[in-house]
Order: sequence, then C-alpha cells, then structure tokens
Amino acid sequence: MNIVIAGAGYAGTVAANLLARKGRGLKVTVVSPHSEFVERVRLHQEIAGSGPATRPLSEMLDSRVVHRKAAVEKVGDGVVELSDGTSLDFDRMIYAVGSSAAAPEGTLAVGDVDQAREAARRLRALEEGATVTVVGAGLTGIEAASEIAEQRPDLAVRLVGDEIGASLGDAARRRVVEVLSSLGVEVVRGTWTAVDNSDLTLWAVAAQAGDLAARSGLDTDETGRVRVDPQLRSTSHPNVYAVGDTAAVAGTRASCQAALPQGAHAAKNVLAELRGDEPKPFSMSFVGQNVSLGRQNAVIQHAHRNDVPTRIWFGGRPGAYFKEQVCRFAATSARKGSAVTIPGPR
Repeated sequence: MNIVIAGAGYAGTVAANLLARKGRGLKVTVVSPHSEFVERVRLHQEIAGSGPATRPLSEMLDSRVVHRKAAVEKVGDGVVELSDGTSLDFDRMIYAVGSSAAAPEGTLAVGDVDQAREAARRLRALEEGATVTVVGAGLTGIEAASEIAEQRPDLAVRLVGDEIGASLGDAARRRVVEVLSSLGVEVVRGTWTAVDNSDLTLWAVAAQAGDLAARSGLDTDETGRVRVDPQLRSTSHPNVYAVGDTAAVAGTRASCQAALPQGAHAAKNVLAELRGDEPKPFSMSFVGQNVSLGRQNAVIQHAHRNDVPTRIWFGGRPGAYFKEQVCRFAATSARKGSAVTIPGPR
C-alpha cells in the first residue's frame, strides 16, 4: 500500500515515522521541497543568531521513509502531481503541508525559514542605532522582538500590534510587557503602516493556508483549510487525512501542540483501516502556551482543557528552561513517531 505524506513539519514527520515503524508492507513517501526539518518554534532564534532552527531531514525521518524533494502541485483522486513534473499514486494520503507565511512587500516573514535566514543576514549587517520593527503582537512577534533585543542591545527594537499577548492571561500579559520594557523594546499599539522608517521590518502576523487544497478540489473552509470529519479525513476525499495548520479541526489552533497529536492520530487511523477496523475520532486538550523572552526568560501560561488561560503561570529562568524542554520534546516526538495528548473536554 502506498502512503503519501505532503509536508515534513511536525505533523508530517511524526505521521511518517509512526507509519514506518508500526506498519507492515507500507511504502511511506514524504513529499517536501526542503531537505531540512524546520523547528518553526525556533525561527526567532535563527533570526537573532542565538541558535539554529533546522536540522537535516534525514536525521528526523526513519530510514524506511522515502523523501521526494519536491512540492505538491495538485492532489487528485489517488494521485499527487509534483513540481518536478512527476506524480505519485497513493492509497492513503496525509495532507500536512503547513501554513503559508506570506509577508507584505518590504517585510520578511518570521514564520518562513528562507525569509528568516534573509532577516538574519540583514540583521547582522545593521549598524548600531538602526531600527528593527516587528509587526504582530502575538507570541511569535513577542519572541522575535525580545530575542533580537537581547542579542542586539545596540539596536532600537519596536513591537507593533493591537494587544500584546492577547491569548495569555492578564497577569502573564503584564509580565510580558514588563520584560519587553526591561529589554528596551518599544511597544507601539495600533496598526502598522508601510511608511515606518525602519531599517528592518519583520512580519509576525498569523500565517494563512495556501491555495493548494482549494486548487485541488478538496472541501475547504473560508480560510482555505481542509474540512475534516471527526476522524481527520477530508469531508470530500475520504482517502485523504488532513492535519496540522491547514486542517480545520474543531477546537484546536495552529501549533505544534496540536500538529503532533493530529499527525500521530491520522497515522494510527490509516493503520486501523489496513486492519479492517474503524478509524477513531480525534480528541485532544490543550495544556497551555509558552512564550520565550530571550534565552534567560519566558512566560509559561497554564490553560483549561478548552485552551482558555487560567490564573496559573510562571516565568523567569525556570520558564526559559521549561520552554526549552518543550521545544526539544516536540522535535523528539516527531523523530520517534509518537505524541502524547490528553482527551478533549466533553
């Protein structure tokens, strides 16, 4: 049986490795245009020069997994067309292409590895007193601004957005603002405009789904994400499972915290179908959110199972250590083909 996995992020990699290690008689092929596994949760470190965000994909994929270095151009009925002009037949597909981190002209997207590397190059070339603007006051923007401010205290760093850390609880948000201030980050509340007199502008606004799914005739929602049933199967193409940032899974948000269990669950459902069993509905609970504030600080926000923040949080060096362990655990889970999750709230 041929299993094709589109995408080699957290969801695609964990699915591929689980299938390779627990399936028999399967040919598992991962299609990805890159030869690297990108830890998107570390791209702010790549930009600031405080640590790499990639590792060879060959180190992450089981030796039994075939990697096709290409992009998926179209998903058809049991076949995918690739950017190199070839195609692959499949019996089951796991659609895990991830979101598209497009940025306005004159800015560079934090969430795209190639643009992050270009941002790192430009950042290194900036002279003392230059201005760096980070657009987007969610967790990605906070991490980028604080990391750059810590690594380059000679620069003027500002963070532009309506509300700082809106997904965090009140006390955790106050701590984030305090740490940003201590790092010298200027917080500008409001909407960014292209005329900002910045020497380097980074785009940290939430990424969007690309048009591949809609172009391929898969049923999508208004944001372009693939509509799925409770088992994570496409509602229009039952031989395609959709997981990660571009899957419209009820009750979840784009994050590696959701992508890993979704990828693992889809792989387990494929194996169940091979055994003649019914695939099981997906269920998960969130446990919180983590935001790094440089290498020595972070805020760890606990959450109810429905992802609503509680009053419980901690920070400082213990928070930074905790965040680092979470990042390491996510990559290790993908490499081992396993994911741990708590069933969702009833």
